[in-house]
Formats: sequence, C-alpha cells, structure tokens
Amino acid sequence: MKRQEDSCTQMLHVLHEQLFGHVADCLGDFMEKQKIKDKKLPVGFTFSFPCAQTKLDEAVLLTWTKKFKASGVEGMDVVSLLNKAIEKRGDYEADIMAVVNDTVGTMMTCGFDDQRCEVGIIIGTGTNACYMEELRHIDLVEGDEGRMCINTEWGAFGDDGSIEDIRTEFDREIDRGSINPGKQLFEKMASGMYMGELVRLILVKMAKEGLLFEGRITPELLTKGKIETKHVSAIEKTKEGLKKCMEILTRLGVEPSDEDCLAVQHVCTIVSFRSANLIAATLGGILSRLKENKGVARLRTTVGIDGSLYKMHPQYARRLHKTVRRLVPDSDVRFLLSESGSAKGAAMVTAVAYRLTEQARQIQQTMAEFRLSKAQLLEVKKRMRVEIERGLKKSSHEEATVKMLPTFVRRTPDGTENGDFLALDLGGTNFRVLLVKIRSGKKRSVEMHNKIYAIPIEVMQGTGEELFDHIVHCISDFLDYMGMKSARLPLGFTFSFPCHQTSLDAGILVTWTKGFKATDCEGEDVVELLRDAIKRKEMENPEFELDVVAIVNDTVGTMMTCAYEEPNCEVGLIAGTGSNACYMEEAKNIELVEGSEGRMCVNMEWGAFGDNGCLDDIRTKYDQAVDENSLNEGKQRYEKMCSGMYLGEIVRQILIDLTRRGFLFRGQISETLKTRGIFETKFLSQIESDRLALLQVRAILQQLGLDSTCDDSIIVKEVCGTVSRRAAQICGAGMAAVVDKIRENRGMDHLDITVGVDGTLYKLHPHFSLIFHQTVKELAPKCDVNFLLSEDGSGKGAALITAVGCRQRELDAQQH
Repeated sequence: MKRQEDSCTQMLHVLHEQLFGHVADCLGDFMEKQKIKDKKLPVGFTFSFPCAQTKLDEAVLLTWTKKFKASGVEGMDVVSLLNKAIEKRGDYEADIMAVVNDTVGTMMTCGFDDQRCEVGIIIGTGTNACYMEELRHIDLVEGDEGRMCINTEWGAFGDDGSIEDIRTEFDREIDRGSINPGKQLFEKMASGMYMGELVRLILVKMAKEGLLFEGRITPELLTKGKIETKHVSAIEKTKEGLKKCMEILTRLGVEPSDEDCLAVQHVCTIVSFRSANLIAATLGGILSRLKENKGVARLRTTVGIDGSLYKMHPQYARRLHKTVRRLVPDSDVRFLLSESGSAKGAAMVTAVAYRLTEQARQIQQTMAEFRLSKAQLLEVKKRMRVEIERGLKKSSHEEATVKMLPTFVRRTPDGTENGDFLALDLGGTNFRVLLVKIRSGKKRSVEMHNKIYAIPIEVMQGTGEELFDHIVHCISDFLDYMGMKSARLPLGFTFSFPCHQTSLDAGILVTWTKGFKATDCEGEDVVELLRDAIKRKEMENPEFELDVVAIVNDTVGTMMTCAYEEPNCEVGLIAGTGSNACYMEEAKNIELVEGSEGRMCVNMEWGAFGDNGCLDDIRTKYDQAVDENSLNEGKQRYEKMCSGMYLGEIVRQILIDLTRRGFLFRGQISETLKTRGIFETKFLSQIESDRLALLQVRAILQQLGLDSTCDDSIIVKEVCGTVSRRAAQICGAGMAAVVDKIRENRGMDHLDITVGVDGTLYKLHPHFSLIFHQTVKELAPKCDVNFLLSEDGSGKGAALITAVGCRQRELDAQQH
C-alpha cells in the first residue's frame, strides 16, 4: 500500500475521513484491477510517519511530518481509521495484519536478499533509520531474549536543543516557516524536502550582500519552493551540472554569469555534503551501538537503504559511504539499495504476522475449551444442586457422588465455650498436635500452642496400627513438651479424609486420599482406632489418659473457627491441595439421620462431583489425561478440575500438547516437561502474579528446567491464567448452589451469609479468590455472601467443636 501515499499529495490538509476514504478507494480499485476483490487477503500497511506501536497491527500517529496535516489523526490508531474506511466502502474485505514504517520495510526487503542486513535507512523527502536492538535493552517491551527492530524516528533528533551549535540561521529560517516549528529539526537539516529551500535561502542572502547575480533579487528567487531538491541534484552533476545551473537560474530571472553558476554549484555541494555527513554521523552512532551489543572487535553488517535523495543525487551515496567508513573504521559495512522500496518488506512482515496470527488462533482455540460461559456455569450450579439432593436422600445416597455426610455438629459456637482442649490435625504428610485454651466472658480469647510432626512414607503406607501408634506417640511427646503429662484433656480429631460419621465421636473411613494407604483402616471407625492406640499407650504409661470427644473434617473446622468470630458463618470451604465444602443443613432434609429438629453441618465431600459423568461435557482431553495418570482414576473429578493438587498437572498437559504442535519451547519436549508433578501450584501463583515481568516468568520456567523464549513465557502465563480461572469459576458455581440451597431452605427472598474459607489456593493465588467471589455473586444474585478467611481453621475448629460437644454432653446428662 506504499503507492497510496503518492496519490494523497493533494490531500495534505483534509479531514481524516477523506484521507483514509481515499486510501480505501485506491486499495479497492487496485484489487478490482487485479481481480482479487472477492478474496479476504492479509494486508501490510506501510505508513511512513512517526507512530507508537503496541503491537504489529496497531499504530498510533504521534505527529504528522512531510507537510501532511489531515485533522483528527494524531493520537489515533491509523489501522482502525483505515479499517473503518474499508468497512464504510463495504464492497471488499481486507485483513490488515501489520502496519510497517517504510524504514522497517526497507530493512526487511534488503534482509530478504542479504541476511546480514540489520539496519534500514530512508534518505528521501524525509529521513529516518531503524535497526535491530537487543530486546533486553528495550524497557518499553517486556522480555529479554532475542532482538526487535527499533524505528528511531531520528528526524526529531535535536528537538531538545542538542544540535543547536551546528544549526545555521538558514536552518532556523526554514524551521520558522514550516508547518511544525521546533519539530523534526534534524530532518530539516538533512532530508530532501528542505534541501532546495536551504539553497534558495543562502542564494537570497548572498545576492543581498552583492556576492551573486550582481545583487539582483527577483520575485521568483524570493518565492518559497522555487528551488527543489531535484534541481540541486541536477546542478551537482559532473558534466552537465553547470549547464543545468544556468537554465535553472535563468528561469528565476537572475541573469547568472558563469562565475555565479560555479558559486551556486558550490553552495549546492556544501548543503548536500552536509546532509550526507549528518546522516553518516548518526548512522555511525547506530553502527557503534550494534558493535557494542555484539561485543565484537570488528562489525560486519549490511545497511538497507532507500529514498529519492540517495538514489537520484549524483554524489550523495559515495560521500555517505566514505564518511561512514571514516567515522566507524572498525566496521565492514555493505550498503544495499532497496530495489522494491518498502513494499516487499511490508509484505514479508505481513506474512510473518499472518503465520503468528494463525498460531495464536490455534492456541486460543485450545484455550477456548477452558473458557466457560455464564450459561455453562449455571448448568454446573444446577447439576451440583441435583447431586446435593441425591446425597441427602436415603434412597439415592448410596450411588450419589456428592455424599453429603452428616457430621453431628448441630450448632456453631455461641461464645460461652470455655476450657483447655487438645486437637489433632491429620490431613497430609505432616500432622499437628495443638493445645487450645478457650476463654469465654467479656474478653473472649483463644490461645494456641502447637508442634508439627512428620509422618514417614512407610508409616503412611504401612499398617493402621503403626499409623495410629505413631500419632499417639507424637501426642505423648507434645504433652511432655508442654509439661502436662498427667492432664486428662478432651480431644478433637481433625481428620481430613472422607468419613461416614454415625455420631460426633465416631467416623468410618470411606477411602484414603492424598497418598495415604495404611492398611486395615478403610471401613473402620478411626476414633476407635485412635482409642485403641491410646489404650496401648496407657498400658505403657498409666498416667496417659485422653477423652476423644469429636472427629472433625477440616472443612467443618474452618466453618467453626470463622463462626466463632462471625456468628453468621454457616458454610465452610477448603480451596487448597484438595477442594471441599460443608454447610448447616436443615435436619429434616438429612434422611440418613433420625430427627427433624434444628440443623446439622453436612460435609459435602464435593470433590467427587462429576464421578458419574455429569461434568463430561466441560471436561477437556487434558483433564482426562490428568485423571488417567492419577492414583485414583475416575474419582474426585471435580476436585481434579479445581484444586491446587491438580492445576499444575493440567497446565503441564497443555504445555506438552502445544510443544508437540510446535507452538512452544521450539517444539522440543524436554525431560522436565515429561515429569509428572513438576508444575506445582505455587509456580502457577508466581507466574500469574501481576507484578511479575516476563523476565521473571522465564526465570521460574528456567528453574523448572524449561528453556523458554519471551513468546513462550507469554503463552505459559496465559495457559496458567486460563486454567486457574476455570478452577475459580467452577468452584464458585458449586458455592452458588450451596448458598441458594440454604436461602430456599429458609424460604427467604434474600440471604445474608458468611462463608469461612481456608486453603493455599484461595490464600496465595493472585486471582483465584477474586474470580471465585465474582462467580458466586453472578450465579447467586439473591445471596449476599461475605467471605471470611480462616486463621488456623482445622486446629482451632477441632477444639471449638470439642468444646461445643462437651457442652452438649453436659446438657444431655442433665436431661437424663
């Protein structure tokens, strides 16, 4: 589209609609002549004015130059303006893939013929240069690997006063008479647009001083634009230059002598030579920069060059080359004239952009499977509600995926809880023993002391007896540590595995999760297993006596902890390694437990939602791969889509696929990428942090042994963001189902409720909690949900449930 500029010369001072309308017309006419009007072809747009580019197909015009002044364009994206003009015309389609400065086009054109070409220069009506800069030096662009072409816009060099000492009175006069005074000062000294005018001003002064034409000054000589750059080129020709000079000056009516012609030729030489020297000096600066960037003793490079002054002036090219070699002696510079201008280069940039756009489209297509619409999320909410009902009903409980297990926790704390309690917290490879001192009254307080113990893998996967003996041994050690060896304390046991509770202090383990495999435990009451281990310890040490009051799921512990601070809290959520929720259900709805008075906390065990195939329409092939490679294939499918334990694995599966398709890591699948579990959720949290530059994302990937480019880092960041966003959204859809159920249970139009939350994914991920909150709000508009972060949910919660349980025991004893 380079040629359009030439036919716009009559349109320098018009409205932007007219200018871009004219360009769109010219493009349409050209396509018609070429019989390609029915095709939507990728278009490269050479736009030879200073622009700020944020991407290849967007360029905001900073300022018009070269006497253009079309109104309403400065500060606007020229691609959008052209697109609008094409749409308005309406008889063809064009896909503008890249907007290219003519200087960049020239470099790309020459680079096609000479791969060493890394500088482009225009010396014509205007002047400009571009070169390949190291990305690590470009602060305006994220990334540090490889190079990027920089459009210098060197025409504005000196606008800050830095070349005042070499500007002459003639340069200042040209500037004052221009349409952009104070701007493009270097261009006004060196480019073809102003060269003839500079010569004219010098001749006027010399004539006034009687040094030329016997002092004759004609109206023609005083008329701006009467001497053009093409005249300067003609005058400087070796053979016919003086003859041409005589003709040109005669037309100006100054009646020149032979001596006048010789003097004028000399003036032209001085002006054009200065231009070549100025361009050589600034180019020398760029070449020195390239040499320094590469750290070489001698630079070998090619400069692609275009422009009417360089091409048409008889001496210009030779002078420029000679001065460059003098100024940068330790360089071998080849000057390559662009044969097809900037058009071929623009087409090449467009071809690359087209390939990248196609690649980006395919990546977006992959990611689209994870982007759930509001309709899809409402469907997830609806299906969760169906599974909740199935879990609560006796008739369907057996085959229900969301088990809705009764916890026998019938009330939340009311502030009267008092006493010292022991709490155990078993939910992973470490477990904690806590002493919790709860004080009621005006100054309510909870004081906690705890110690963390490791559970060796051989104990996790040994016998049940070994596991519970180890736990009791740790309790004994803790009591020694606290100096309370002979104390008989009530104990709450946070046991974060699916249990079927028959009372507050009885829980049958349904199945081990999280890597535990201890034998003789599944199908057994874990409280009895703990009590048996306590008895074995008592035989060793008669002083050792414990009263196990309650077995508690960590989700319920979280709810109780938050309810102690906020009485309105009746829901608990864990969003961490695993995912689960609990809430206060109406007793009459829990068909597994007798009695219909009051409420009871139900442990949903919602991680298994979808195990019956009800989420298959939103599960991707990556989710299936994660499931197939897991320890419990076919189970906990919802958890595998939204919990911290699996998000990194989903990301890894996507990255393997994108690498296999050649979009990442240069198509090389490293051994690291093949390693399960390499992508921990903490890395997702770090990569997605808004404060993290791409450089730091690359550092994280390198830590993982993944040698990535900046483009790779952008893609990885997007993959992580898409996967964690879906996790937060489907978790939010589940929570929306819960709060709406509570609202309907109570026959309310509007519900105010607090959800107690714990878990590393919720706490540490930069965006999870916000997206989760937004989803709940959007999908349950009749509920005003407040989220309260639990401080030490499982330990404090177990103690509070134990305190509530002790109080309940006393009430029951009094009634009997």
